[in-house]
Amino acid sequence: MAYSNFDAYWPDYVRAHSNKLNRTLHAIGVGLALACIVAAVKQRRPWLLLGAPLFGYGFAWAGHFFVEKNAPATFSHPLYSLRASLVMFFKTVSGRMDDEVARILQDDGSPAAEPHEDAASEPVTAVN
Repeated sequence: MAYSNFDAYWPDYVRAHSNKLNRTLHAIGVGLALACIVAAVKQRRPWLLLGAPLFGYGFAWAGHFFVEKNAPATFSHPLYSLRASLVMFFKTVSGRMDDEVARILQDDGSPAAEPHEDAASEPVTAVN
């Protein structure tokens, strides 16, 4: 499917990550990938950069293949996928991703997940 912009891509990305364990695995992978990048720069050891894609993709692909049972969008939409992974990471660590999944699924007419205990009273939208 061709997307005209990130806002058109985001709902499909969220639907492909509706399982919380999959999102958690993604967050672990992105967190470790970011740690590799920071460590490589701070310690001036470029070889540490090799860990970033291994951790980032490794955890994400495990989540897709073994938990969500779907294919990652890495190859079909690499830039949108990278951006969406970062948005999902920050929404996950800030506790807002469960509400975003519920909002997207509810917009589809699907049953919404239980709201998160710390849910904000206002809807959360994708970051541009």
